[in-house]
Amino acid sequence: MSTARLMSILLSPVVSEKSSLAADSGNQFAFRVTTNATKPEIAKAVELMFDVKVDQVRTINVKGKQKRFGGVMGKRDSWKKAYVRLQEGHDIDFAGGA
Repeated sequence: MSTARLMSILLSPVVSEKSSLAADSGNQFAFRVTTNATKPEIAKAVELMFDVKVDQVRTINVKGKQKRFGGVMGKRDSWKKAYVRLQEGHDIDFAGGA
């Protein structure tokens, strides 16, 4: 696996009420990832980007919703979400402030 591939796997963190509860209670963090990413690739990408140790990765394929845009029916794209559990003593700080 190349470093360029690992850097392109994580698209963004998922910030929601559910992901905040998972981070507080279970030391888990949610990320939006590329649809063809595998669990070992996701684990290595998180370890590379945030300098932490990953304990477990769980993935979910999120189906795109049917939406109406004015009078035209459309569909949002499907995407993949990964819940990453970190080993004890490791944490990711998205706030990044002092």
